[in-house]
Amino acid sequence: MDGNNQTMVTEFLLLGLTGQSEKEEIVFGMFLWMYLVTISGNLLIILAISCDPHLHTPMYFFLANLSSVDISAPSATVPKALVNHMVGSKSISYAECMTQIYFFIAFSNMDGFLLSVMAYDRYVAICHPLHYTLMMRPRLCILLVVISWFITNLHALLHTLLMVRLTFCSHNAVHHFFCDPYPIMKLSCSDTFINDLMVFTVGGLVFLTPFTCIIVSYAYIFSKVLKLQSAHGIRKALSTCGSHLTVVCLFYGSILGIYMHPSSTYTVQDTVATVIFTVVTPMVNPFIYSLRNRDIKGALRKIILRS
Repeated sequence: MDGNNQTMVTEFLLLGLTGQSEKEEIVFGMFLWMYLVTISGNLLIILAISCDPHLHTPMYFFLANLSSVDISAPSATVPKALVNHMVGSKSISYAECMTQIYFFIAFSNMDGFLLSVMAYDRYVAICHPLHYTLMMRPRLCILLVVISWFITNLHALLHTLLMVRLTFCSHNAVHHFFCDPYPIMKLSCSDTFINDLMVFTVGGLVFLTPFTCIIVSYAYIFSKVLKLQSAHGIRKALSTCGSHLTVVCLFYGSILGIYMHPSSTYTVQDTVATVIFTVVTPMVNPFIYSLRNRDIKGALRKIILRS
């Protein structure tokens, strides 16, 4: 490489989703609205669960943790994009970019792990109802969440350290609203083979393990439900899974094809899919759980009437 191009990058330029100033105004308004809805909706879910003693169960403990992650995940990326737009800047420092990558990976993976733990909870509730209290003890629930946090943070640290070892030369323009790992890797002037290999191996393992747990849990659930004689029993069993299944499909449907291919093939379609699971999914999760869950609706109604 030419010596003139060896200037080390100290900041990146986030060009946004469109790269056109007039369209970015619309994107800014949409992102601001979605972020505010995400924060308020998930805070309401946490408040409803914490204030209603009837919701102090494993299922709602995991849901409260999911809402916490759904607040944290967009908070790691969206505020910087909003502030940059308001001050008329597109820059993000190298340190801020690496920090975004760390929390983006950690929170994204934590969503998957919590969804798998919630699937296991539904499996125990439907397939082993008489042993539910014994199998889903509070200590076990806390341990499952702690282990999930440990694995996802360790995984995020691995990929962030691998990103730090890359060399970035003259090109620093990112066609995204935050430091997504794949677009950042495409800017590197050093070999990204190790990074891609870790995404396929370690990243694939961290991604597929909770996904497999969800598939296996629902395979047992549907097998149990099909053996039920009454239609009422089937509806009751499936009603407890409807909200969770909707969230799983939305989350994994958008993420499945993005990070399971080399960084060099990252496209505009991948950028749109990233927006769905980083911004849209955390926003709609509270609506999915509140609209399809009578307990949550009842708890929210009590809070509104009390206020």
